[in-house]
Amino acid sequence: MNNGTTNAPVVSPRRKFGLIGCLGIIVLVVIIAAISGVSTYNSLVKLDQGVRSQWGQVENVYQRRADLVPNLVETVKGAASFEKETFTAVAEARAQVGQVKLDASSLANAEAFARFQQAQDGLSSALSRLLAVVEKYPELKATENFQTLQSQLEGTENRIAVERMRYNEAAQAFNTKRMSFPTVLIAGFFGSRFAEKAYFQAQAGAETAPKVKF
Repeated sequence: MNNGTTNAPVVSPRRKFGLIGCLGIIVLVVIIAAISGVSTYNSLVKLDQGVRSQWGQVENVYQRRADLVPNLVETVKGAASFEKETFTAVAEARAQVGQVKLDASSLANAEAFARFQQAQDGLSSALSRLLAVVEKYPELKATENFQTLQSQLEGTENRIAVERMRYNEAAQAFNTKRMSFPTVLIAGFFGSRFAEKAYFQAQAGAETAPKVKF
């Protein structure tokens, strides 16, 4: 006899606890995944900031060299005023360096990075040719002003090599972390925010970063 009521299905206590257990596991997995994702994101941020900070050091030493160039050229001109092609090459190379800027946010742009390095290496080559001219003028090399500039430039070139190496190490640490699994999935989700960083490359025909030799 139907008394007008509907009998709801009865869920056994065992099944109820089983469903709660499954739900708990799912929630736990989601929480662990979220914590892992946040940790991975934070580690990428830390490494990215390390690359940016080191890039700032690279920019500083390159700027120091650019600031030394005018005084060096003027000092050498006093004794070698007829070497116009050499001075012109240095001036043009320095101007090119001033035109090719690379912001820390563009370190993943391999083409822009290559243009920046090419401009800086061009100035290194021009300075090398300029200093080769100085070899013809022993009286210039003996002056206190030139010796001071020579020492400053030599120290700056050595510093450039060191900071470039440290930048490459920071970029490698970031890229290694970025390319590892499952970090690569999180990095890919954020697109260009965590794109792979470019590296400094040795000049063609050289095994080390360019240096000015005296």
